[in-house]
Amino acid sequence: MPAGEIEAAVIDQLRAVFRQPEIVAGTWKAARVHADNITEADARAALQLLDPLWDELFPAEQARIVALLVERVDIGMDGLNVRLRVDGLGDLAREMLSGEIGVAA
Repeated sequence: MPAGEIEAAVIDQLRAVFRQPEIVAGTWKAARVHADNITEADARAALQLLDPLWDELFPAEQARIVALLVERVDIGMDGLNVRLRVDGLGDLAREMLSGEIGVAA
């Protein structure tokens, strides 16, 4: 399978993750370890903002976010399995709330 197709599939899965309520709850719990002032609503808002913002991000910022979020990708006969870094989701939520994400002009 070509690397470009794998990368696109991983990004599609990540963008779907941003819209899943159970992932948002896990992100909030992970983010609270480092910053107890983040509410579940903050984590939800941050992740929901990322999906529509994704295409406006610099490619280097997209790559940094993928590296922050993806621990491992396994490819098998049954498809693609993306293992996420829960602490990375928390870090990302904090960055989104603080406006640290780099957007292309």
